[in-house]
Amino acid sequence: MQKLTMVIHGGAGTIVKEDMTTELENVYLQGLQEALNAGYAVLEEGGTAVNAVKAAVVILEDNVLFNAGRGSVFTKKGVQEMDAAIMDGSNLEAGAVTGIRNVRNPIELATEVMRHSDHVFVAGKGANDFAIKQGIKLEPDDYFFSQYRYNQWKAIRDSDGTSLDHTHQDATELLRDKKFGTVGAVACDKNGNVAAATSTGGLTNKKFGRIGDTPVIGGGTYANNETCAISCTGEGEVFIRAVAAYDVHAIMQYKGENLQKAAEEVVLHKLVKMKGEGGLIGVDPQGNAAMVFNSAGMYRGVKSNDGTNEVAIYK
Repeated sequence: MQKLTMVIHGGAGTIVKEDMTTELENVYLQGLQEALNAGYAVLEEGGTAVNAVKAAVVILEDNVLFNAGRGSVFTKKGVQEMDAAIMDGSNLEAGAVTGIRNVRNPIELATEVMRHSDHVFVAGKGANDFAIKQGIKLEPDDYFFSQYRYNQWKAIRDSDGTSLDHTHQDATELLRDKKFGTVGAVACDKNGNVAAATSTGGLTNKKFGRIGDTPVIGGGTYANNETCAISCTGEGEVFIRAVAAYDVHAIMQYKGENLQKAAEEVVLHKLVKMKGEGGLIGVDPQGNAAMVFNSAGMYRGVKSNDGTNEVAIYK
C-alpha cells in the first residue's frame, strides 16, 4: 500500500524552551497540528500532493504566529513583502513569486503562476497585477499588522540591521536573534507523487528588495518524483549559495543515498561548513519523511497513514 505522508515546518533557529511559556508553546503546537491535518485531509481524500502542500501552507499563512502571509514581518519601509514557491514532482512544473504585497495567501498566487501562466518566477508589481487578474484574494495593510511584529521592527528600524523572526523586544537582542521565519510543506500522495511548497515574509527591516531562498527553485524549494520533495528554512543567502533543496535531490540521484542521509549531508555538513544555520523537511515517493536541522529548534510536524502523527519544536 502506498504510504501517504504530510510534513510541515514553521521555521527554524534559536528556539529554546526557556523563551517560551507553556501557553504559547501549546498555541504553536495547535497551529502546526491544524496545518498538518489540513494537508493530510487532502491526501486522505485521494487529492494530489500539490493540493495537499498548498492547503497546509495556507493554514500557516493565515496564522499570525508564523512569518508568512498574515504574520509577515515589516520591511525597512514598514510594509510586508512576501515570497512563496510551489513545485510538482510529477512533472517538474513550478511557480514562484517574490516581493508581493497585500496578497492574503502568497502560496495561492505561486500556484496560479505554475498552473495558469507561461512563467515560473514573477516579481513585485507584475506579480500583484497577475494576482488581480486571477482573482486571488487581497487584503488591506491592516490585515497584516500585528503589534508583536511592529514592535520587533520599531526596535531596529533606525539601524542597518535585520532580524530573522520571533522574540525579544530589545534591539540588541533582536539583532542577535536567530529565528528563521518561513513556513513550508512537503507531501507524498496515493500515486507516489511528491510536491513542495514554501512561503515567507522574509527578514524584519529588510531593504534593497532582498530575496531569500524561499522562492528560489532549487534553493529553498524543490520536488522531483525520482527522489524527493524539499522545503527549507534558514539563512536564505547561504541556502541559495548551497542550492540546498536541489542538493538533497542530487545526493539521492547521483550518490544513491536515501532521503535521511542526503538531508543530513546537506544540513549537518555542507551548510555547517558554510556557517549556514537552519533546516529542511523532505519526503520521498515511498512516503519516507525527513526533518533535519542544525539549529536549536524547528517548528515541525509529520503525519502519515502508518499511524505517525507528531508535532514538535525543540531538538
